[in-house]
Amino acid sequence: MRIGIVCYPTFGGSGVLATELGKALADEGHQVHFITYQQPVRLNVFNANIFYHEVRVPTYPLFDYPPYEVALASTMVDVIMNHDLDLLHVHYAIPHASAAYMAKQIVKQKTNRNIPVITTLHGTDITLVGKDKTYEPVVTFSINESDAITAVSQNLKEETYKFFPIHKEIEVIHNFVDVGRFNKKPIDAFRKVIAPNGEKILIHASNFRKVKRVVDVIEIFAAVRKEMPAKLLMVGDGPERPGTEEMTRELGIEDDVRFLGKQEQMEDILAVSDIFLLPSEYESFGLAALEAMAARSVVISSNAGGLSEINTQGETGYMANVGDVAAMSRYAIELLKDDQKLETMKEAAYQQACRFDIKNIIPVYEKLYSRFCRMGPC
Repeated sequence: MRIGIVCYPTFGGSGVLATELGKALADEGHQVHFITYQQPVRLNVFNANIFYHEVRVPTYPLFDYPPYEVALASTMVDVIMNHDLDLLHVHYAIPHASAAYMAKQIVKQKTNRNIPVITTLHGTDITLVGKDKTYEPVVTFSINESDAITAVSQNLKEETYKFFPIHKEIEVIHNFVDVGRFNKKPIDAFRKVIAPNGEKILIHASNFRKVKRVVDVIEIFAAVRKEMPAKLLMVGDGPERPGTEEMTRELGIEDDVRFLGKQEQMEDILAVSDIFLLPSEYESFGLAALEAMAARSVVISSNAGGLSEINTQGETGYMANVGDVAAMSRYAIELLKDDQKLETMKEAAYQQACRFDIKNIIPVYEKLYSRFCRMGPC
């Protein structure tokens, strides 16, 4: 199959999943065309089946804001027609689904061919941005006009039906993880640099937006630090980072917290961690948590959104209500004081991650695509 994948090229979950999906499909022999405004951060390998098409947005004095959606639709049309794509798979509804609808109509007018569009919903495109009255009518229309709709969790499917008048079936295809990539032996030298005296290592990774509640992460770690030596790795960047760094200084724990910024090689960092903290206000799925579990890190999270679909209470990790820092702190302290239980839960987390291995999920997408092949199942 010749598949066009439209996504954001950033560190966010939707872009990561779309890129890893495309890479895996290329490994299976499919021709994959990425269409976005810059090369995706996870598109770091050469594969003869992978093509990248940059969306160029001309700037004119007439426009206060460059019309990216128009440029995106035009680029989609160009790629569809010049590379004879079988279908478009767009990730994140805004503005990809609406741009895909426009491209579909243009191709139909030019060639009388109906190019299938599959839209995958990822989270904030539905739960936050999509509900804005400015965007809701277009989001609803473009989702309903998609030939197939998928959501990355059962929770997100339910949220979509709750807030939008969607008339088509939404299929749940869970996020996935490349277990082989994250199941790595910890690099002893790296761990000793972070924790020279054998301290336990906690980690948080996100885009540092308010919804991630990074302040809670610091408060949880401060409670842990009062009970035992420990280190915290903060991976990522975003608007909440400056205030979070200042908070570590106010609490006197700045020497035990490292802010690592954005990192592409998360497998090496996660491999040395003991606990992954994710106290988010909402997670449509929790891809960062799943990657941590694949690296044998125990997840302590909120019970928001789709997190309960991957994190099993008392087995793979622990969950608490959003904002319940006391409970999350207690779970972390109890676990870090019991090495045997910690190791048991690390193994359980890994086994849970294996259920979401990319090798199990890719065939599900291929089966979905095959419904829209011009020559029937393929």
